[in-house]
Amino acid sequence: MTDPTQDPYAAYAAMRSACPVQTVPTGSGGHINYLVLGYAEAREALADPRLSKDTAAFFADKGSRRRLHPAVAHNMLATDPPQHTRLRKLVTKAFTTGVVAELRPFIAQTTDRLLDQWPLGEQIDLVASLAVPLPVIVICELLGVPETDRPNVQRWSAQLFAAGKPDLIDDASHSMAEYMTGLISAKRSRPGSSLLDSLIAARDGDDRLTEEELVSLAVLLLVAGHETTTNFLGNAALALLQHPVELERLRSNPESIPAALDELLRFDSPVSTATFRYTTEAITLGGTEIPANVPVLVALGAANRDPQRFPAPDQLDLDREATGHLAFGHGIHRCVGAPFARAEADIALRAILTRFPRLRLAVPAGQLEWRRTRLVRGLVSLPVQTH
Repeated sequence: MTDPTQDPYAAYAAMRSACPVQTVPTGSGGHINYLVLGYAEAREALADPRLSKDTAAFFADKGSRRRLHPAVAHNMLATDPPQHTRLRKLVTKAFTTGVVAELRPFIAQTTDRLLDQWPLGEQIDLVASLAVPLPVIVICELLGVPETDRPNVQRWSAQLFAAGKPDLIDDASHSMAEYMTGLISAKRSRPGSSLLDSLIAARDGDDRLTEEELVSLAVLLLVAGHETTTNFLGNAALALLQHPVELERLRSNPESIPAALDELLRFDSPVSTATFRYTTEAITLGGTEIPANVPVLVALGAANRDPQRFPAPDQLDLDREATGHLAFGHGIHRCVGAPFARAEADIALRAILTRFPRLRLAVPAGQLEWRRTRLVRGLVSLPVQTH
């Protein structure tokens, strides 16, 4: 049987063809979740206000033994309107498209500096040498995290996605939140021009972020600001290396890379399953009746391979009109950092294709190790041979 972490798409297809919305066991206590696999159903679920993201309310009487820091457990992604509307509005004031444009030269310089360290004619891990450090450096620069602190931030962030290790995750959540609390305090004493400084000053009339909200948003932006991009870069590079015709098309015409990003995102989505939702009342989705107060998992990776929406979905086709993909979500919770991820992928892929025109996989694709986590889909490493 194929390891689902290697290739989950065959399993997704088999399940989706049987029914686009199915029940799946949680693995603990015999509880049942609902898994959404179809594109139309996933898009509907992501925008349905009857699917709540208020995890605090859902788990309030469940007696959870977890000890996640509140800044991680109750972040903006785990709220509903009107609280979510208020928080996102304040964040958007500091997270403008102009910031992305201003940061592109820094992204390009950082990419070049990292690629300068790639030895010609040798094997190197693309994930460890580019896909991980580039997004970490960029989001840390954006938030004003000192260079000396970035290795710790990177380690804590990786631990937050350590599937099957709840104690490690909980410990990392406290380390990250306590660090960001101290950084916010330091910035209040010595204000600067970073995004974190902007969040500290952000207000809407008399409304502004509370201290707890500031810490929570800072942690969220720090983690989400590089985890998704790291997986996106690794997945996109692998997809292109496995499709030499499409790779050569981009190499011959680097200006087409921005338009190709949507198909690369659709083909192997960096977020496999959307974050937690549950029904606040009984609903019917894809012909399946879902009772109230049960978790609903939206499989973005499965939805993006639905042949009802994307014909021949298992084929990478850079001519495809893929702008409707759900890799960044949909609705009010759509990823606020999507423009940053696209800018980093555009710049990084362009640099790789230009500087290493004969780059190839150093091991068979079947030997690649994937991260064992339900939420994200990304490579542990991507050995490539430079020329």
